[in-house]
Amino acid sequence: MNIGDIISDAMAYPLKNVKALVLYIVLGIIAAIIGGTTILSFATAITTKGASSFALGGVGLLGMIVFILILFLIEGYGLDIIKFGIERREDGPGIDIGRQISNAVKLIIVNIVYYLVPAIIIFVLGIFLRDWIMTIISLILVILFALANFMAKCRLAKTDNLGDALAIGEAIGDISRVGIGRLIATVVLVVIIAVIIVILIGIIGSISDIVGDILFGIFLVYLVFFYNRAIGLLYSDV
Repeated sequence: MNIGDIISDAMAYPLKNVKALVLYIVLGIIAAIIGGTTILSFATAITTKGASSFALGGVGLLGMIVFILILFLIEGYGLDIIKFGIERREDGPGIDIGRQISNAVKLIIVNIVYYLVPAIIIFVLGIFLRDWIMTIISLILVILFALANFMAKCRLAKTDNLGDALAIGEAIGDISRVGIGRLIATVVLVVIIAVIIVILIGIIGSISDIVGDILFGIFLVYLVFFYNRAIGLLYSDV
């Protein structure tokens, strides 16, 4: 598929799976509201003394747990969307809470590995090399591993095997198989579209905090559908 087809398909895809979209939008709105309330509870607890401080801290902690679980569900569902994109299926994945939380945990492990490895390499090389050389090497490594991370997520979605996702050499090889130009162009377009929507939400949110939270929750879920669909379709040519 060419980049135009990938982006247009990905933008329309969320609206083809309204049931899942609405459910996760509701969860996204709840997460956004809980997130704001949690921050407020912790901030108030810090400035309050006695039992009230303890109660507010407890509310904040509970809110944080619920917030994280919802984000795990949304992120885990996104991995299933990548899988359906790789298979070029038009329907949406089924809602499976256990599987999608497991997906999110695997994704966290993948992200840690793909950002920790370059950090270690940069640290070790920094002991021996000059600053300007390290700046160039660091930039190359960060970009390389960020792109490889996209491929690792696709490998995980395709095989459900964490070992395949953590095969760094194979993930880097997938970059050339997908086409580095196509990969970067797709990611850049997705980011540009996301930034434009965030700016619009920020303008509206400045008028009303609650409206801003609701719109952010809606956008968060739409972006998960859109972004993961685009990456899955891109990887479908491998």
